Amino acid sequence: MKIIVFGATGNVGRKVLAEGISRGYEMTAFVRNPQKLREQQGEPAVGVRIVSGDMLDAESVREALAGQDAAILGAGNAGQGEEFVRIVDHLVSRCEEQPRFSGRVWVMGGAGLLEIPHTGIMGNDLPGLPPEYRNHNRNLDRLRRSRLDWTFMCPGTMFEAAEREVAGRLNVSTEEMPIPFPETVREMSHEELAGLIFARFQEIDVAYEDVTRYMLDHLEPAGPLSGKRVGLAYLQ
Repeated sequence: MKIIVFGATGNVGRKVLAEGISRGYEMTAFVRNPQKLREQQGEPAVGVRIVSGDMLDAESVREALAGQDAAILGAGNAGQGEEFVRIVDHLVSRCEEQPRFSGRVWVMGGAGLLEIPHTGIMGNDLPGLPPEYRNHNRNLDRLRRSRLDWTFMCPGTMFEAAEREVAGRLNVSTEEMPIPFPETVREMSHEELAGLIFARFQEIDVAYEDVTRYMLDHLEPAGPLSGKRVGLAYLQ
């Protein structure tokens, strides 16, 4: 299995690299600063092929994608605004263009992209949520217009597994938030729903390690998660 990671020096990216290496996968890290990656992974970065380049350079990205079986797009963050949207659009476009890449694409988002059960309302569309979160909505729209085999990972706040005890089993949802809501939420106003989400947001905190393992466990082409948003939470 050959996997390329964009944003490989970020919290998710470096854990994807480490997990992939432990599974014996051929990992490629596309980075602007190879020295930073070497410092994180050790010198040399054992088991990692390093490609140094600008993620907005079309030819560099296309060349790096050739022959890969899957791509993890973990670059940037919603707070970067237009730059973040441009990065994701650029990477998605290069995946579409490269004839020697046809594998699964995992894109990192946030829990606000998920719908509240029984309502059909996306968290990011509620009043009071940071407006920059809606940049993830734009990335979702871009993916839906693509012909790629994509899945959008939508975790809540992520933490290091070693720093917090995880209580409960990992629950996985598609399209909707991974925690239960009563059917009475249908009767709530958008303002009331927003208050409920804020009150329960810690329930969807999840470890980086579980996020990365789940993505690497689901790389099969055209699988049941293709074209889906995925949420993770721990339930008793």
